[in-house]
Amino acid sequence: MADKERAESFGDHVRRLREKRAKADSSFSLRQVAMRCGVTPAYLSRIERGEVAPPGEETLVRLADELGENRDVLLALAGKISADLRSAILARPLLFAELIRVTKTMPDNAILRIVRDVRDGEW
Repeated sequence: MADKERAESFGDHVRRLREKRAKADSSFSLRQVAMRCGVTPAYLSRIERGEVAPPGEETLVRLADELGENRDVLLALAGKISADLRSAILARPLLFAELIRVTKTMPDNAILRIVRDVRDGEW
């Protein structure tokens, strides 16, 4: 049931994004978005209704770009992570598991400070 619930919330999110864009631009109809993302309109409709699991990474990335959504956000809503993050985690699984568990309850500003420190080399 958890996979079904995740697919439904993912589908609802995709539909809301697409319909919001469609209000201002008719080129965001289900049919046109599906074609630009390389899937059939029927498949995109089933995704939006939560009848099928979210698609693979490549399709998710195209869908995110098409709908103006952050790729990592859409992947996360689909219960997936990008290949580059997966390889980073697999390179140091124990360290990343500990890092994620420790930061799980931290406020966003504390996590942002850690990210900036690491990115700027101030660690």
